[in-house]
Amino acid sequence: MPRRVILFFLCLGLTGQLSAQETIARVTKMRGDVRLKNLNKATFSPAKPGAPVISGDVINVGKESFCMVIFLDDKSVLKIREDTQFQFIDTENTRTLGIEFGKILSDVKKDKKKDFRVETPVSVASVKGTQFWSVINRMGFDKFYGLEGMVDVFNAVSGQSVALGPGEMTLSTATGQVLTSPADPEEVPEDPEEEIEQEPEPEEEPQEPETEQESEEVPEEVEEPQEDLFQEEEEPEDIFEEEEAPEEESEVEESPEEEKEPPTPPEKPFNMGLGVGSATIDGEIYNQIALRPEFKLGNLGIGLDLVLYVDNEGNVRKDEWDEASDFVDKFLYIRWGDKSDPFWFKVGSLEGVTLGYGGLLSGYSNMMEFPSIRRVGLNTGGNFGNFGTELFFSNVKDFTRGGTLMGLRGTFTVSENLPLKLGVSYVTDMNQFSGLKDIDDDSYPDIFDDFPDSTNLWNDTDRDGIPDPHDGLDSSRWDIDADGDNIYDALDDSLSLKPTPFSIEENKSVANGFTLDVGYPVVQGESFNLVVYSELNRLSFPAVETEQFSRIERGGTGITIPGLRASMFGFINLSVEYRIKNDYFLPQFFDQAYDLNRILPVYSDTGTVVFTKDMLVFADSTTAINTKGYYGSLGFDLLNIASLSTSYANMVADTTKFRSFSALLTVNAENIPKLSEAQIFYQRNNDENPFDFENPTINTVLGYRVGYEVAKGVSLVWNFRQFYRDMGTGLEPVKQTTIETVFDF
Repeated sequence: MPRRVILFFLCLGLTGQLSAQETIARVTKMRGDVRLKNLNKATFSPAKPGAPVISGDVINVGKESFCMVIFLDDKSVLKIREDTQFQFIDTENTRTLGIEFGKILSDVKKDKKKDFRVETPVSVASVKGTQFWSVINRMGFDKFYGLEGMVDVFNAVSGQSVALGPGEMTLSTATGQVLTSPADPEEVPEDPEEEIEQEPEPEEEPQEPETEQESEEVPEEVEEPQEDLFQEEEEPEDIFEEEEAPEEESEVEESPEEEKEPPTPPEKPFNMGLGVGSATIDGEIYNQIALRPEFKLGNLGIGLDLVLYVDNEGNVRKDEWDEASDFVDKFLYIRWGDKSDPFWFKVGSLEGVTLGYGGLLSGYSNMMEFPSIRRVGLNTGGNFGNFGTELFFSNVKDFTRGGTLMGLRGTFTVSENLPLKLGVSYVTDMNQFSGLKDIDDDSYPDIFDDFPDSTNLWNDTDRDGIPDPHDGLDSSRWDIDADGDNIYDALDDSLSLKPTPFSIEENKSVANGFTLDVGYPVVQGESFNLVVYSELNRLSFPAVETEQFSRIERGGTGITIPGLRASMFGFINLSVEYRIKNDYFLPQFFDQAYDLNRILPVYSDTGTVVFTKDMLVFADSTTAINTKGYYGSLGFDLLNIASLSTSYANMVADTTKFRSFSALLTVNAENIPKLSEAQIFYQRNNDENPFDFENPTINTVLGYRVGYEVAKGVSLVWNFRQFYRDMGTGLEPVKQTTIETVFDF
């Protein structure tokens, strides 16, 4: 009896094993390096035509190779292109391709026996009977191209799903985005079988005597029944060939035009940008939908930024739409002409603003805190004969809060025969305190405002949650000693009360700068230009003494003599300066990151105080310091692959060192497939060691912007920026990240 039981279980196990090893498909055609790995094996083995495929097998198709597989039950066909790896997962009711990477054309029959799915680490594509491409890469970007029928594409990260139809492309990303758009025919992969069928055609004509050898090789590559099965698929392939034929003819017709080298077509008068992604504002993550149309008509250019921010609960952030001034922010820029025109201007976003040779204002940007803070700048000027003027405002909205950063410049060129240029510049920050954020516009910055969302409440002296009395409020609400009534007990000397809150209207801090400069072009040529110049710069910081803020008077001068700027061979730009600094002066005081350290709060146990940039820079200087040193910058284009601009300054005194370093690397995306843009920058000014990357300071700013082209006119863009703030417990990084899908129509 026991023997019969044992035999029964042995037979049952053998039956299950045979069932598990059932052949579900076969390799019909192949070329190059194609390998198979059984579920029970650790290594791949070379595949051969006619090789059986069972559930759990993994196929790897190497470079310059292809493979074709047919399922035995319903005659569905897979055409696998080069550099692809996937696994067959077959169950009683479902048939799944687990694609790790690569490109597969699936031709699923309508009378299929099982549900057909394509699975990746990011997506699941389910079909009912259709023909579609799966293009999967290792970076988490899945693209599906519909040829026939319908495909349901599900994103496993966000739980969203969309329908993919013929002539469409669906993008599914590791960030949870699922987007469907019209497919670009140039991006749809070519049928690998058509390529291999076209290759022997030119060789068959001169090699007629060798037909016997070819006929002998055919049975080894494909078994006759399998060829018959696959021949059913030739009709759609012919259709695909007919679609490609006109493209070949057009290429022949266009070749004479290419020889003539036609001029570059004019810029499109209208561009539409669409941004879909996420943005971090005030420490919260929002989903972002932005329309960015651009209009260009002659010298006039207008760019809009129509954006909606939606939180995780589906609520639209109203802060960008609830005031009349918010509509000004919807203009990303309005421009007219260039700086060489008789009249020019730009309103809105400003990047790389420099006055003169940059001794005071150099490379300023009002976009460093975009989109959490939107500034509306103005840069305008004109050229009238030998005279030139320029006017600059960093943010016109700051005029209602005490003032903004302003620059004014005038130039005079002696004559064409003597092109000596004289210049004078004036830069002033009318009120550095206007850089403090004040959401409710009650003049009390948020860091001091106990009620930052109320225009008529700002102080809670005794920290009991009940506001102090203000105009229009019942005095009975004032409980200054938090004892349950509105009567202050003078004998309660243990009560710790907050000081009077800081108000921008009652406090004002100004920074002024003045420059005289002279320059002369020593050499002017096609391959080499050299300008010699000199600057005299003056900075002054008037004394401020109020109940809440105190600053002593400081000032100093800086001299550049000489300064040299050269451009060589059209792709190298070089500048060198020798600088002499006297007293309290800082070269390029108004730099790219000025808005980030214009005014900073400093937290302590006794409360929060604010420091202007000059107070922080000269905090350790009890007496005036005179330094000397050099400054140099280099910019060059590296074989049209990338451009690099970098600068370094070294100012040294007996006991004090001011060193600065900045670098900007921009990659030419046209030379790199799938890269739409790439830029990275680092800046650290006026530190003892700007190369101490492990120990950043409040003067450190870094970031990058990278765009990955997922389809023609569609890019996924990462925009990251980081700087540092003293939060009372030490220096902490402040990160601003935007991830969005950008469409260019």
